[in-house]
Amino acid sequence: MIRTRRILAVMFLVSVILAVPMQLFMSEATAAENKKLVYDDAGLLSQEDYEALNVMANQYGAKRQTDFIIVTSKDTGNVDVVKMTDDFYDKQAPGYDKPHGNAAILMLDMKNREVYLAGFYKGKQYLDDKRLDQLRAKITPKLTSGQYRQAFETYIQTAYKYMGVRPGVNPDNILFNLWFQLGASLVLGGAVVGTMAYHSGGRVTVQRQTYEDASTSGVLDHQDQYLRTTTSRRKIEKNNNGGGSGGGGGGGTTGGGHSHSGSRGSF
Repeated sequence: MIRTRRILAVMFLVSVILAVPMQLFMSEATAAENKKLVYDDAGLLSQEDYEALNVMANQYGAKRQTDFIIVTSKDTGNVDVVKMTDDFYDKQAPGYDKPHGNAAILMLDMKNREVYLAGFYKGKQYLDDKRLDQLRAKITPKLTSGQYRQAFETYIQTAYKYMGVRPGVNPDNILFNLWFQLGASLVLGGAVVGTMAYHSGGRVTVQRQTYEDASTSGVLDHQDQYLRTTTSRRKIEKNNNGGGSGGGGGGGTTGGGHSHSGSRGSF
């Protein structure tokens, strides 16, 4: 009995000793996972929205090892939205892996009603100009209608999704849609089961020829009648806006020498 108590006491002491560094490690990890990624200088978000978006950006960014950053500005001082993004990256030095590392930035200029998306390093590799055009097209309607939290959530979720698809492939292809994949699997499975069920019923030996008299059967008459041919023309409008309102631009290099992809537009 005494020996059992001693063993339990030793086990308790060891667990306490191990728990202290583990708690310190967890607290450090939690602090790292909750770094500031949302800079709402324009005051577009409530405190609740800000906290929810910051947590969301940390969680999704950790899975892609890329900081998903949101910056809003009201008083730009007549600085172009692209330069604002370049200056932010140079001065703040964001990056999931290191200062000036993997990052994606949404810069919102409320004074001139412009938005710019940029990808740095891994963000640039997976979020190239074309993908950022597609992403911007998804958030522009929400920005226009003042649904800022919804627009920022779409930005984070879409950037996360696109970075899960290898570069050079259209991430909006229906083949990457989860519901399409599930539906295709169900259809394929149903076809296989149906084929197995059909063949499991035995072979049918009675055919049309069983009751048909070939000497008295045949086509009696046929007739082809040409009616008319109709041709119509329709003008196809070209879309030159780059995927959103006032689309254009592209990537570039910051003053500090950091190359990035980009997409800009008005909302």
